[in-house]
Amino acid sequence: MAANTYPLLYEINTRIWLRETAAAAHVAPRLDAIPDAALDELAALGADWIWLMGAWQTGAASRQVSLTNQEWRREYLATLSDFADVDVTGSPFAVQQYSVHVDFGGAEALQALRRRLAARGMKLMLDLVPNHTALDHRWVQEHPEFYIRGQVTDIQREPHNWIRVQTGIGEQILAHGRDPYFPGWPDTLQLNYRHAGLRKAMIAELLGIAELCDGVRCDMAMLVLPEVIQRTWGQAALPSDGSTPVDSSFWLEAIPAIRSRHPDFTFMAEAYWDLEWTLQQQGFDYTYDKRLYDRLHARDVQGIRDHLRATPEFMRKSVRFLENHDEPRAASAFPPQVHRVAALVCYLVPGMRFFHEGQLAGRKVRLSMHLGRRPAEPVDEPIRNFYEELLKLDRRPEVRSGPWQLLEIRPAWAENRTWNGFIAFAWEGPPLLLIVVNYQPTQGQCYVNMPWAILKGKAWRLRDLLHNATYARDGDEMTRRGLYIDLPPWGYHVFEIEPDTGKA
Repeated sequence: MAANTYPLLYEINTRIWLRETAAAAHVAPRLDAIPDAALDELAALGADWIWLMGAWQTGAASRQVSLTNQEWRREYLATLSDFADVDVTGSPFAVQQYSVHVDFGGAEALQALRRRLAARGMKLMLDLVPNHTALDHRWVQEHPEFYIRGQVTDIQREPHNWIRVQTGIGEQILAHGRDPYFPGWPDTLQLNYRHAGLRKAMIAELLGIAELCDGVRCDMAMLVLPEVIQRTWGQAALPSDGSTPVDSSFWLEAIPAIRSRHPDFTFMAEAYWDLEWTLQQQGFDYTYDKRLYDRLHARDVQGIRDHLRATPEFMRKSVRFLENHDEPRAASAFPPQVHRVAALVCYLVPGMRFFHEGQLAGRKVRLSMHLGRRPAEPVDEPIRNFYEELLKLDRRPEVRSGPWQLLEIRPAWAENRTWNGFIAFAWEGPPLLLIVVNYQPTQGQCYVNMPWAILKGKAWRLRDLLHNATYARDGDEMTRRGLYIDLPPWGYHVFEIEPDTGKA
């Protein structure tokens, strides 16, 4: 199977998927017991990558925090009307050990599943959580120097960000893992990337992970960049054992180390704060594109067009999504009409196309990562039908690997400013695939520049692949004036443009 320039990634909540798939098929909820039919469904989507989110072993200490945190419990109760403590499994991002969870069958079960995915042309992605560990990770006892250590004044000033922990060298005040803009995650402990020993140990963990999968999604990858460490932790990040601090980027050390043994191993970064390019330059194959998501959600048409003028290399490495486990469900964040047109822009531009399990069925409930069960939701048939058609477009060879171009928009006539609400771009096949959307709540008109000399001197048929309509247009007129478009609010065309031979 030839590699796609713009692959499709499908995220699965491992515990939820195993629970529901196994129940439906009356099999054990293990990775090696998943029925062939379930894997065939993933392959039919056109998925190149399956991300099994949350496959690693978690522990009792962090789960206890998940059980007792009152803010989180309110979220559980709001999500599950029949919530019980047994539903709390703990966050999969509080990793106790990078071994496949015993509940899922362990490493042998994962490898069996990986082989079955590969037989269907799909690669396996797993998690790396570089910023922190679970409260009961073995390093707490064996290597407490790997963590950010604080003082009594720290825990007095910010009790939500620090915790007293009994370590292998006695009681220590350690930091909870955190993003500098939010309180700490109380079920985790913060790792210190200025410690050379920690870096060596994390690379060893990565090497072990690389034996089990084809790539990793690195959670909050920007948090371990030197400038972010300095801003977040300052002097607290000086190694507590007096060893010489390291100030270079961990990724510049780790990624080459993994690729020296696994040359084709893929690194994807969850990244924010305009640090995506920095991480790409440091070796990441893909980085989250939260900016596009935010602009689509804000209905910022000019911002979307400007964003799509990025360099081809940045575009290729950007991960496009409308939802993931951290974001609200797309069906709840975007009204139905907006959802469709946002999806056309998001998933038909260059980059990795990232879908979240449940998105294609129109699920609306965002599940807490601490829960192992989710509520039943009806399938939204119009949304499912739309995504079926969208995925057909995504599987087209020109959309997976062809040349792409953002097109200029012009006013349809003087004083008509509705042209500002349009976005247009094209994939060059053959055939030529033209996508035009009216990303605004009012009807609008515009001309789309058609810059292809091949259009001149011929008659053309524009077949709308999503609306079962065909239009005849003159090539000279299209290249001279542009293609006239008139669309209702949140309207769209996906035109396949082919010579008009006069045949029906």
